[in-house]
Amino acid sequence: MIEKRLAELIPILVVDDDKEDQDLIEIGFRRNKIANPIYQVYDGEALLKFIYNEPPYEDKEQYPEPGLILLDLNMPKVSGREALQVIKSDPRKKHIPIVVLTTSSQEEDILQTYDLGANSFITKPVALTDFIALFDKLGNYWLGVVSLPQHE
Repeated sequence: MIEKRLAELIPILVVDDDKEDQDLIEIGFRRNKIANPIYQVYDGEALLKFIYNEPPYEDKEQYPEPGLILLDLNMPKVSGREALQVIKSDPRKKHIPIVVLTTSSQEEDILQTYDLGANSFITKPVALTDFIALFDKLGNYWLGVVSLPQHE
């Protein structure tokens, strides 16, 4: 279990167009007692609006810069790949860790997302128990082991 002081609870932004996967991700965090604030958007366009505080996300207190982004690749409007490229090529935002969390296990997707600057690539498990176990590991690593940059 991760023990963090409230001041250290970084905001997590989950970007996935599948509502069921969004719900599973939140369940995975909660069952592993990860108390970080979780924000959800459903496509890459909303992700970019969120991190740049563009309408409807202009209130920086209500929509803070995420300290960690979980990003699906295949989404409508702006794909995860396109959003990843925009974020990692912006000197003001490239420090935000981005974990690609997708159904793909294709080598081409893995190589491409790392080339674009992804910090990790994880293939979504199918079974609920595996999903819960994944978030125990993911939470321990990203929120308990590594040192993350300070967010706004």
